Amino acid sequence: MPSYEENLDRFEGYDAQVVGISIDSTHVNAAWAKTLGGITYPLLSDFYPHGAVAEKYGVLRAEGMAERTIVIVDKNGIVRYVDVHDIGEQPDEEQIFDELRKLG
Repeated sequence: MPSYEENLDRFEGYDAQVVGISIDSTHVNAAWAKTLGGITYPLLSDFYPHGAVAEKYGVLRAEGMAERTIVIVDKNGIVRYVDVHDIGEQPDEEQIFDELRKLG
């Protein structure tokens, strides 16, 4: 498995931006990422107005939590891929790299 630094370098090698969406605050996102050993793409805080972005992507649950969501935006600002997982699942970074390669 690649290290945090190796994955960070891999993500920077593409003409697209990968982001995660969370309804949690930036402090909670940072603590959660740390427990995972670090996440190599930005986690966006959709904290206020609560869940507005998650709702637009259709991943905000009725109880106010969002599914785990990864979005790939190309260099022109067009959303090219949305990956949704249940809250308890960790997205597979290799699947994200597969999708980035498709943007070629």
